[in-house]
Amino acid sequence: MHVEAFLREVQEIARNIDGATVERMAAELASVRDRGGRLFLLGVGGSAGNCSHAVNDFRKLCGIETYSPIDNVSELTARTNDEGWDTVFSGWLEVSRLNKNDALLIFSVGGGDAARNVSINLIRAIELAKARGARVLGIVGRSTGYTALNGDVVVVIPEVNPGRVTPLSEGFQGIVWHCLVSHPILQQVKTKW
Repeated sequence: MHVEAFLREVQEIARNIDGATVERMAAELASVRDRGGRLFLLGVGGSAGNCSHAVNDFRKLCGIETYSPIDNVSELTARTNDEGWDTVFSGWLEVSRLNKNDALLIFSVGGGDAARNVSINLIRAIELAKARGARVLGIVGRSTGYTALNGDVVVVIPEVNPGRVTPLSEGFQGIVWHCLVSHPILQQVKTKW
């Protein structure tokens, strides 16, 4: 049965996710807030939708100045049309004056792969962040992708079924970021429920 198998995989991931790395990410995010830095969330596809939701949570619950280029469809599509998809995020971050006080948080299944020409826009954004001294955080589904290999603190969702890496990775992005925004060192505002 599909449902039983899927839920068993969810349980296995929950048991095996690296909690120490999630704790380190919470500390990194608290440090960004404490030094007056900004948090920029980047992702494509389903991960982009997660970025929009997470921006709200980090701003409202944690008091971290947080943005995502995903939320400005006009600029996103104009940059894609005029400059190309590969630099859509790095161009946005340049105008935002990304600096050493800031951090990127990448939501991605693969995390970018130049050899396969996948998510080059994330790779270019990470390269810019590294060049400017900004921290690179991530929640990804592949330990072999660019984000996992080049990020400062990256939570890799354990792979339990190669056929369901995408839905499980994108689902666990939500679990990890909700763990973070409810973490005692980050949460400043209580939720209503």
